[in-house]
Amino acid sequence: MHTGEEAIASVTAQIGHTKYQTTISSGRHNIIVDEPETIEGGDTGMEPHGLLLGSLGSCTAITLRMYINRKMWPVDEITVNLELFKTETGVTIKRWLNFKGELSDIQKNRLLQIADACPIHKILTGSINIETAFKTGI
Repeated sequence: MHTGEEAIASVTAQIGHTKYQTTISSGRHNIIVDEPETIEGGDTGMEPHGLLLGSLGSCTAITLRMYINRKMWPVDEITVNLELFKTETGVTIKRWLNFKGELSDIQKNRLLQIADACPIHKILTGSINIETAFKTGI
């Protein structure tokens, strides 16, 4: 950890001998991540790209729900659909929002702005550094 760093999340990913099946733990919660059978995985859980999109989608939905509740807008359900595309210049994530409820065009435009304010969106569109090292004493 560097001076001024504060961990905002911590997870452990652990894999044994079951081909590609990985358990991710965060606090008291566990999820299984795996690869599809088409690349010799067991398809027992989400694949890593789907998990990344799931993080963005759930963060977007939660952020929108918080805002909508605070504004007391009549929205019963929020659906966020995402797709990940590999392009010649990198990667593009496309995100679509759908709301069950009556919203004006002004409200919908505001919700597009709020979607971009979710913390995972900010991380993915900001500067990311990944540092890898060996952990001793496990």
